[in-house]
Amino acid sequence: MPASEFDLIAAINERLPTAGQRVRVSSGDDAAVVEPAGASAVSVDAIVEGIHFRSEDFGGRAIGRKALAAALSDLAAMGAEPGEAYVVVAAPVELPDDVLLKIADGLAEVASREGVTVAGGDLVNAPVLMVSVTVVGYEREGSSLITRAGARPGDLVAVTGALGGAAAALMGMGETKLATPLSDERQETLLNHQLDPVPRLREGEALATSGATAMIDVSDGLGADAAHLAAASGVRLEIDAERIPVADGVVEATGSAGAALELAASGGEDFELLVTLPPERLDAADKAVSGTGTALTEVGQVVKGEGVTLRLPGGGEIQPRGFDQRRGSLSGSG
Repeated sequence: MPASEFDLIAAINERLPTAGQRVRVSSGDDAAVVEPAGASAVSVDAIVEGIHFRSEDFGGRAIGRKALAAALSDLAAMGAEPGEAYVVVAAPVELPDDVLLKIADGLAEVASREGVTVAGGDLVNAPVLMVSVTVVGYEREGSSLITRAGARPGDLVAVTGALGGAAAALMGMGETKLATPLSDERQETLLNHQLDPVPRLREGEALATSGATAMIDVSDGLGADAAHLAAASGVRLEIDAERIPVADGVVEATGSAGAALELAASGGEDFELLVTLPPERLDAADKAVSGTGTALTEVGQVVKGEGVTLRLPGGGEIQPRGFDQRRGSLSGSG
């Protein structure tokens, strides 16, 4: 017989890390009480069974990790300092209690690693498993929150890390067979893009303090997210596709460099940061991001106009594509 709602909530609360110094009243009361020092950034993200994960592939702990990491990625794109998270778990009544507790373990793992307080939430019945996370971040002293709307003609375009790994990982989880069998180590690395994504919070801070003019996290795919940033800034982004950094294992998974590049340009859920910077700030930004252990790669420029161009060597183009929540896919999460 499943535990009662209140027993489960109590068990979940026991798994959560200690509240941060801004939090006066944390999870367990009718509402959390927080004392922010300045401007805050708030974002809501949700992952849903069958759209963003399959329980049989992920397991509860990885579901919890992904839910919080995906939400925190939005704070990273603002250059915000992470503060609190509020989590709603909607689950079928027949879902075993052990799965719900493992989801809590995954949430706690990411919260502890990233210095986040899980300050409240709710547990409700639903026909399908869904984890919705609201995160609150704060403007760091000495820098401003970065939006999508500040890119200017003449800026350079850069991206952190490497792309395509999350989409390639899904190929290994689903019915699609990888083009080339991977070593156990390489396959584990690839799967971790889905099972244990890391929000680029320190990289976002480094870019914000190094002169970033606009930022967005790559959650819907590079082409789609570049288009979002271009529209918000009223500019055009010209990206050299051959300069896009492709994650290890993607060429082997897809079978060719061309297919890997296409996946890197359109696959979602990489949770890297796409950023624009004045040319004179690139070296400082590169050094600051390298200090976090992540690479920063210049991939293009900002010009007058609108939209996105993904140019191939020889003059061809990749059509900018990405995840669309209304059309459904397992390639991205908001």
